[in-house]
Amino acid sequence: MTPRDPGHTIEAIVIGGSAGGIDALLELLPGLPADYPLPIVVVLHLPDERDSLLANIFALRLDMPVREAADKEAIAASTVYFAGSGYHLSIEADRSFSLSCEPPLRFSRPSIDILMESAADAYGTNLLGILLTGANDDGAAGLCRIQQRGGMTIVQDPSEAQVATMPAAALDLCIPDGILKLRDIRTLLLTLDHRHAT
Repeated sequence: MTPRDPGHTIEAIVIGGSAGGIDALLELLPGLPADYPLPIVVVLHLPDERDSLLANIFALRLDMPVREAADKEAIAASTVYFAGSGYHLSIEADRSFSLSCEPPLRFSRPSIDILMESAADAYGTNLLGILLTGANDDGAAGLCRIQQRGGMTIVQDPSEAQVATMPAAALDLCIPDGILKLRDIRTLLLTLDHRHAT
């Protein structure tokens, strides 16, 4: 599976997940080259009361640079960004990050919906959104916003997900461009690398 037409260029990837999401990402991201040309922005649901260690965990396992997204930071290519705990992560029109302490959305802060909806507005047709395993419906509305803005949308096959609630909720709201197993999502990511390599 590739973007829907030959002129369709993906400029950024946003990924959301919850229960089982770390295991899913450990299947998707290791092995991507250090110069992978796209930024990848990830929200996994985290407890508010302690700092996220996700950036540290994945920095040890990925060739790409990995960092926790910082307020007002410009989004750079070839970087994996993780949302920290206790803040919503948004993408502004100038393609920088914004952190906020607004109340949890669907019991979650950071919220996948907030990331995906803001990214859809910032990147429009040039965005790929991926929704993985998880135990609530956060991310379903955000993925649909990406689709409404003309971006590409992928949902992990619920039959493979550790917890099917999140991908199933997305499928109840919209029909994504693909319902894929993790190995096929990984193939798509590598295809984008090939298409966008300079």
